[in-house]
Amino acid sequence: MKRIGITGGIGSGKSYVCQHLVQLGYRIYEADTRAKALMVTDAELMSGVRALFGAEAYLPDGQLNRALIGQQVFGDAERLQALNRLVHPATARDFRAWVAATPPDYPHQLLFKEAAILYESGADRDADGVITVYAPRSVRLQRAMARDGVSAAQVEARMGRQWPEARRLARADFAIFNDGQHPIPPQVAAAINYFS
Repeated sequence: MKRIGITGGIGSGKSYVCQHLVQLGYRIYEADTRAKALMVTDAELMSGVRALFGAEAYLPDGQLNRALIGQQVFGDAERLQALNRLVHPATARDFRAWVAATPPDYPHQLLFKEAAILYESGADRDADGVITVYAPRSVRLQRAMARDGVSAAQVEARMGRQWPEARRLARADFAIFNDGQHPIPPQVAAAINYFS
């Protein structure tokens, strides 16, 4: 069973590519979604978050105090790195458990892990190959603003915390171009063939 990472900058269309894979019956591990869930369910991770941000890191109902944590990590690269050093190992453990729990009747030889910061987190080391989803910066900016209801400056700040597209493309094993010029389904089929 091969584990294939899917990454790309904010607004590149990673989720769109993953939707095509799901329609074809492939399993997708959504690292960002799982990381959010683990922050309120994984005891070891929660303990680390409390140690880093204080007891107020969690609301009385047990949910993560996203506003407080966001304020503390925004513009503080060291604090953000400290948080990532807690979250990434927990997500890696969860991913390995997810792979191990693959149903015996799963009909494919590929599993996919979608992660916005696959390279930045070092998660590419757990992958047998990586697909980068590419879209021009202006397209990504517009998509992210529309999707998240945020300003251009906020999207630009997020983009600044991710690898540049050229670096991601140079490192990837396969690139899918989601620029409106290249249809996605044939590229997804080509990626499957490439890694199979």
